[in-house]
Amino acid sequence: MGSVTRTKLMSIMALCAMIGLLLMPILVAIPALAGDGGAPAADAKKEGGEAKIEKGKDVYYKTEGIVSGPPAPKTTDGEKDYPRYNFESRVLLWFANQQHLYYGSFVLAVPIFCMVIEFMGVVTKDKAMAKRYDQLAYDFIKISLTAYSLTAILGGILIFTFLTLYPAFFQYLSGIFRPVMHIYALMFVAESGTLYIYYYGWDKMKEGFLKWIHLSMSVVLNVIGTILMFLANSWIGFMMSPAGVDEQGRYLGNIWHVIHTALWNPLNLHRILGNMAFGGGVVAAYAAYRFLSAKTDEERAHYDWMGYIAMALGVAFLIPLPFAGYWLMREVYAYRQQMGITLMGGLLAWLFIIQATMIGILFLSTNYYLWQALGRMRGAEKYQRYIKYLVFLLTCGYLVFITPHTIVMTPAELKAMGGQQHPVLGNYGVMSAKNGGINVIITTTVLSFVWYMRGNKVSTVSWAKFGNIFMGCFFFFAYLNIIMLAIYGYYIPANVRVGLSVPQVATTLSCLFFMFALNSVMMKGAKQMGPIEWGKISARSQYALIMLATAFTWMMGLMGYIRSSVRLFWHVNEIMRDNSPWAYTHTVGFAANMISANVLFFWISIMFVFWLGALAAKKAPVEAKAAVPGRATAPAVGH
Repeated sequence: MGSVTRTKLMSIMALCAMIGLLLMPILVAIPALAGDGGAPAADAKKEGGEAKIEKGKDVYYKTEGIVSGPPAPKTTDGEKDYPRYNFESRVLLWFANQQHLYYGSFVLAVPIFCMVIEFMGVVTKDKAMAKRYDQLAYDFIKISLTAYSLTAILGGILIFTFLTLYPAFFQYLSGIFRPVMHIYALMFVAESGTLYIYYYGWDKMKEGFLKWIHLSMSVVLNVIGTILMFLANSWIGFMMSPAGVDEQGRYLGNIWHVIHTALWNPLNLHRILGNMAFGGGVVAAYAAYRFLSAKTDEERAHYDWMGYIAMALGVAFLIPLPFAGYWLMREVYAYRQQMGITLMGGLLAWLFIIQATMIGILFLSTNYYLWQALGRMRGAEKYQRYIKYLVFLLTCGYLVFITPHTIVMTPAELKAMGGQQHPVLGNYGVMSAKNGGINVIITTTVLSFVWYMRGNKVSTVSWAKFGNIFMGCFFFFAYLNIIMLAIYGYYIPANVRVGLSVPQVATTLSCLFFMFALNSVMMKGAKQMGPIEWGKISARSQYALIMLATAFTWMMGLMGYIRSSVRLFWHVNEIMRDNSPWAYTHTVGFAANMISANVLFFWISIMFVFWLGALAAKKAPVEAKAAVPGRATAPAVGH
């Protein structure tokens, strides 16, 4: 007993020491974060002891502050400011940055999945199920660990690329963020240490109180990762919507203003959701790869279950992602209307048509996978006859969603048509119609999930018939409301039409939360028609998971390009101009080819990571044999 107590005490002390070390850089940096700094006063002293303090006005907050840094450099096209290889420097930086973002997003998302899954294993009373959850979390973190090393290497390559190709810009940006640079570096070191202890301590901390300590470490790991992402987002936000500097780009001593720009919060939300959806997609693709290469029924059952869990987690964050994107675009318009017009109605507008195409593919792949997954369950045949109606709704919503408002045409075509807007198709390109299309798609996805969750179950509550009728009516009127609002948008001004997205989104979210909650209540204690036969699913479903991950990877690359291109010829918007030979916007075709090359390289490299993970694969628990099709129900405790 004494030995156990000492172990608990030492574990708590170790955890507290780890948290203290993580907080130390932040505590040390508080004076720099809070104040106007002491450096300016020292630099301002002249001979005779007199001090001259220069003040400037914040370009965003409109507050005065003490000038604490040099102005943004005025670069010239030459070897000094823009050294170069025999290749376009911006393309090299684009490639290095995108690969780092892919892996960074993945290794930030997966530990969150591990934390959730490990917690589910800890709290469940089913010992066999607890082992399965623990095995699943271990599989997730194992993939993340291998990818983490590549992330660090790519981060080093990115910094080297910045230093060698854009030295003046990197020097200016690092000077602005100097008060928090050491925090970022120490946080990265802390994340590395925590991740390795978390992974290699898995077996030593698998039971009792030590398991809770291990779970607490996953919380610490994710807190560090989130802080790192927020700091990285502050650099992006500063480049798009600078704050904390005056019109000359001089730092005014308040690092919080520099970090907390107009677009920082929407960027944080958008990237959290995007990272989680992307991470779920990549893990689902890994599970699909292992499923397709599996040699035994036990392996197929395990990786089928793993693929479903990863897909469900990814889609859970994919559904609210368009709404977060809408918030980001709204804040862009609020910050600079011209920037918003460039994005949505000008130079970059057609890129959003491509984005809409990829979003549609994501949701179509998800629905197709769920329809295929109904084959795992006895009794789910009753829904097969209705799938054609969902296909019709998805197709209509998708076609409206990707329809452009204006069309790129030659002068002769423009004259013949009488304008850029097609007399028929152009009507479907207005904002209310597009919002209607995507909300129909999301609502249909929610309905597919509801069907899957009750596939092999029959509700036994006394009010089951009434509940089913109510759910059917709720979905019907939800579709009706979304479509009617989309049509109504044709008859009102554009500035009023944008506001219709609010009731459309509210309708979709009502379906999401209320229908899921009601379905859970109705299915509590439901009669099972038969077990979920994990592994009994078509190979086509696994290709749908791979398509889901690939489409999201391509869309992430596209959104990164859009976010960067909206600055046009500015390094820092309206503060530091890009005077390199490559300060122009690439054609849509070139951008698409570059994004595709990034996606291809990422998936070739991630396949290598998958292969490494397979080499050191930890065998699934013996209990997982119960999941062989037709023999057991074990993983089917919950969808």
